[in-house]
Amino acid sequence: MRVLLIASAFNSLTQRVFAELGDHGHTPAVAVADGDEALREAVARHHPELIVAPMLTTAIPPDVCASHTCLVVHPGPPGDRGPSSLDRAVQEGVRRWGVTVLQAEEEMDAGPVWAAEGFTVPPGVTKSDLYRGETADAAVAAVLRAVDRFRSGCWEPRSQEGLRVRSLPYLRQSGRRIDWEGQDTESVLRTLRAADSQPGVRDELLGEEWFLHGGHYEDRLRGTPGRVLATRAGAICRATADAAVWIPQLRRARTDTEPAGIKLPAVRALGDRLPDVPEVTAPLEMPAHRRTWSDIRYAEQGEVGFVRFRFPGGAMSTVQCRRLLAAWRFARSRPTSVIVLGGERDFFSNGIHLNVIEAAADPAAESWANINAMDDLVEAVLTTTDRLVVAALPGNAAAGGAMLALAADEVWCRAGAVLNPHYRLMGLYGSEYWTYTLPRRVGADGARALLDEAAPVGAARARYLGLVDRVVAVPPGEFAAEVTRMAADLLGECDVQTRIAAKKAARERDEAARPLAAYREHELERMRSTFFDRGAPYHALRSAFVRKRPAPGAANRLEALSTPGRHVEIAEKKPVCQI
Repeated sequence: MRVLLIASAFNSLTQRVFAELGDHGHTPAVAVADGDEALREAVARHHPELIVAPMLTTAIPPDVCASHTCLVVHPGPPGDRGPSSLDRAVQEGVRRWGVTVLQAEEEMDAGPVWAAEGFTVPPGVTKSDLYRGETADAAVAAVLRAVDRFRSGCWEPRSQEGLRVRSLPYLRQSGRRIDWEGQDTESVLRTLRAADSQPGVRDELLGEEWFLHGGHYEDRLRGTPGRVLATRAGAICRATADAAVWIPQLRRARTDTEPAGIKLPAVRALGDRLPDVPEVTAPLEMPAHRRTWSDIRYAEQGEVGFVRFRFPGGAMSTVQCRRLLAAWRFARSRPTSVIVLGGERDFFSNGIHLNVIEAAADPAAESWANINAMDDLVEAVLTTTDRLVVAALPGNAAAGGAMLALAADEVWCRAGAVLNPHYRLMGLYGSEYWTYTLPRRVGADGARALLDEAAPVGAARARYLGLVDRVVAVPPGEFAAEVTRMAADLLGECDVQTRIAAKKAARERDEAARPLAAYREHELERMRSTFFDRGAPYHALRSAFVRKRPAPGAANRLEALSTPGRHVEIAEKKPVCQI
């Protein structure tokens, strides 16, 4: 069925719905809702049988709703209405939440319900993590059910009449204000987590206005409420009334004389404003009883070592790449047979840190340093020939982050993960040894198709193409435990030492045919010419991405994503007529 996705941005949920619809045999297309007339033109071009809005912040024109069935994904259970539903759910600490797919009508979120799906909200989860995890799982399930019901031709959506309705306005900064002296730490954390990615929590810090992004409990440090106590790996620790919290990122608020800043690691954002406080490191092997923040950890279970990392937004700066490389080298020093690389929830990696690059005094030089640090990390994984390496993807991976995963011997990803194994949308050729790792998994033609198409790839299709070896069909909160179990089982499923020996021999043959250094040199030659060319599209595309502005040519690229339905290892579903 031809389904047109309309969205305010081609965000993570829109990408996942696009990929899942294609995998279920539909023909999805995408249009950014850039004004009513542009939306009407997109509808006229695509002639959709159904319109779905996974993430839309504006109303659909009434004439479009009159001529087409338009389904809207609302991140709240039936009866919930308003633009800040997920924010409020996290800030209020609800235990159960849901997603509703409803028909667009004049009153926002009030149309008849086509499908709904509930989920449990994990304790301590942030809004963005919840959105990409449990919320996205529920949204995809509800959208697919709604599409099947529409296709059946015999489903009548249910009116919301009689439901208990909760309609609340946009959650403004006045409703997010933190009282550092009067609020307990758990309340502060809920407020921070409800705004972690966007919009952040506006607050006065060191005499200036900042947006705070993210929050994690600190179990030992204490001080005067509101005061900065310490730093760690780019984050700052701030005292609360009864404990302290780690804040990884800051964004300077707009003033009368200065424009708004961009989101950066907190220490980097503060610069010379940062008071003289200690850098309090965390042990790589964190004791189980500790409740503190660390973005890189190491753990062992028998013969399996786990290098776990989680960077805000999945971006990896030069410094973060070097720190992760140091953790990898530590893991290699341990007496294990298998190393698992990846986090427990949310993003795996999205590659180089575009925000840090944009804020650098010399973005070209920082781009160059960052890509070389990424290459060093990938090279270390590729040349680990004395044990098996598994990349475990709890969530999305893109660009260099996707290629980092492909450096492993096996790639395991959660069923809800979306991969974007390409660089073209940022105007880059790419590095991270992709010219070696991508063709060896999907072939030369397959690699070129993925790079040229520049489309999101769902887990099922990634497995079909060979990008992924195992799809782990568990909820987000169960992924880490399942990977731990699978890694232990791996030791009993095969002769690990024989596999390691075969891997080492294959690497030696590949090295003799063409050294890894040759792949790197070729890729970096192309990247260097882009980074240091001030007129290269990369610079404008990067700036637009970082500053949330429309990217040059973005609409045309999205139009090109209209692809034939791709049925991928998913049983054909019959029209659904029953409840």
